[in-house]
Amino acid sequence: MSYTYTIIDSETSATLNLQHYLAECGDFDCSAIAENDTQGLNAILKYTPDIVFINLNENAGSYFQMIIELHQYTNFMPIFIGISKTKDHAYDALKNGFFDYWLSPYDEHDVRKSILKLRKVMPEEMESQTLCLKSYRDFQYLNTNDILYLKADNNATEFVMKDGTINHAFKTLKTFEDQMPKNFMRIHQSYIVNINYISRISYGKANCTLKYKKEQLPFSKSYRANVDTLKKVLTKKAISSLN
Repeated sequence: MSYTYTIIDSETSATLNLQHYLAECGDFDCSAIAENDTQGLNAILKYTPDIVFINLNENAGSYFQMIIELHQYTNFMPIFIGISKTKDHAYDALKNGFFDYWLSPYDEHDVRKSILKLRKVMPEEMESQTLCLKSYRDFQYLNTNDILYLKADNNATEFVMKDGTINHAFKTLKTFEDQMPKNFMRIHQSYIVNINYISRISYGKANCTLKYKKEQLPFSKSYRANVDTLKKVLTKKAISSLN
């Protein structure tokens, strides 16, 4: 399973150091680097990372306010990890739902301990599975965790990936409907989506919004039952919801 993360820190050296440690742990992709709470809020709303690391040494109050404000805009909340030279902000971090709190200078051991705890609590629905696309004597292997959605293209299928690339298979969408892992669901005659990357369902507009690039996919009446099931699954996984 892979995770995306954002770092909010104005200290370049500290940011590079953390990126190095996370690279050593594997399966971590940096979605954005921000220098303050305004940039941080924008990055979280734009990229919806799984984890956000925040340097609380300066303007800690602004970052706690940023998290409160974040609740106004989205039901998807990342896991927050605070970093500080002192324990002064530990209580406020706890009140604001931070997952962990590191005292700097931290080391690789501190990072690994948090990562191991994270892997125990993060959703397990993201099954790691490799899909093989065969075309004559060409074999292409895709990690299904990296697939955002499948799109019908006449008698072919497009695999749209997290990094923006598109892979093609010369088989119909129906061919893959029963082959994909359980976290893939058909919502339209032309779309099968990875439900782990859905951040919003709009019944009024009849579409689903993805975490990456805020792309919107339509759903059709014929697959409304699938969307209802999808809503129940995502709501059950959410910390809280408002009726």
